[in-house]
Amino acid sequence: MGTTDHFPDPHLDEPDYYGSSEEQQVRPVNWNLLTADEARAEWLDLDKWVNWLRRTYGLPPAVLPPFWHRHDELIWELSALHLHWLACYDPDASGSAPLAWHHDFAEARNRLREWVSTAGTRLDHDRPTRQTIWPGEPLPPASLERVIENRDEDFVQFVNEDLTARRRVEQRVDAFVQQQAQTAGSSGSRDGGR
Repeated sequence: MGTTDHFPDPHLDEPDYYGSSEEQQVRPVNWNLLTADEARAEWLDLDKWVNWLRRTYGLPPAVLPPFWHRHDELIWELSALHLHWLACYDPDASGSAPLAWHHDFAEARNRLREWVSTAGTRLDHDRPTRQTIWPGEPLPPASLERVIENRDEDFVQFVNEDLTARRRVEQRVDAFVQQQAQTAGSSGSRDGGR
């Protein structure tokens, strides 16, 4: 797999997000479009914040399980909640913004609880989220529950696999762009540069 990325300690007290709004502009994160480098930064930031969130609010695994990173529905919800928190606790935010965040956090906990229940992930075991197969779709491979032995090690492995997959896509796109440029260049020289 190549070199293994090592990650900072996710158990630090509080996220260090208190700079000027010029330094840290909050923007939506589209996980589908991130490059490997962008994804690495987002994963580390989100993981640090999620650890802070679960400790600060005493969230049980029925709301925030250890393998949240292996469930897309939890990633998207937690990512949105994180960005909302950043915006509401920005030094330039309204004084009532934190109250709005807590209101939305209460609703988000209900959604998280529902998704964790559907996903079937628990404190000590995890399985992929079950998918409903629509008529005509092939059956997915059988997925087994697995024991969670070390959450932090699994997170590092998961992120490294994600980054490797993103780098492969980036390499394919770069190769395609280079091929298109070469094709355009060779057809231009054959046409006499018309």
